Amino acid sequence: MAASRGAIVLKAVKKIAVQFCPFESNVRSTREFLVLVGSEKARSTNLNCEVTTDVKHDASEPMVDVLFMDGDRLVMKGAKLTSREMLTAFQSRCMAKDPQAKLGAKK
Repeated sequence: MAASRGAIVLKAVKKIAVQFCPFESNVRSTREFLVLVGSEKARSTNLNCEVTTDVKHDASEPMVDVLFMDGDRLVMKGAKLTSREMLTAFQSRCMAKDPQAKLGAKK
């Protein structure tokens, strides 16, 4: 999967809301992203981060809504993104918001 690039750190994240219809063909990347951010290892980096899942049966577009500690939002529509693209966008935004993560990545 896409987690081969490094550990997922949720320090700068307040809430992650994942929404998808499991019967649609374009939800694979969103489900893979959910598995990565919902893993015990990722969740242990910020115990206060709330990860919620909204499984719908209305043919809605798969979507990930990330709320950061500073109030900034990242909304990713998973229908046309791969899990790697979603993870890369998420991690780059997290690293920009967490100065300690930048220092750890340089070592």
